[in-house]
Amino acid sequence: MKFGTIVLVLVSVLLSSSAQILLKTGMSAPRVQNALSGREDLRQIIFAIALNPSVVAGLVAFGLSAIVWLLVLARIDVSQAYPCVALGIVLTVLAGIAFLGEQIHPMRIVGLVVIVSGVILMARAT
Repeated sequence: MKFGTIVLVLVSVLLSSSAQILLKTGMSAPRVQNALSGREDLRQIIFAIALNPSVVAGLVAFGLSAIVWLLVLARIDVSQAYPCVALGIVLTVLAGIAFLGEQIHPMRIVGLVVIVSGVILMARAT
């Protein structure tokens, strides 16, 4: 894989992971949680979500990630590109720990090691 393609893959994965953290932050905001508690009608729920800056930023990051991913797919086979998406799982879990204070169970650590091992095996099978 060429260096430029690797950069595109990493940018796409980073944007996707960032989007997940931003979306989680936005959906956990008090105004959104209050709207979702059942005391608000559907219109108020939609407005609470749509007007949350973290949700909007997360959707923008997700959209940019998709655009960059299209550039990746234009350059390499999907069977070579898609295993790299699994790295997004690892980055998102680590970001959840670092930025959201989430706890991680030891079995999840084992799962992350398996995912990374699988990505390495897939990358070496070119």
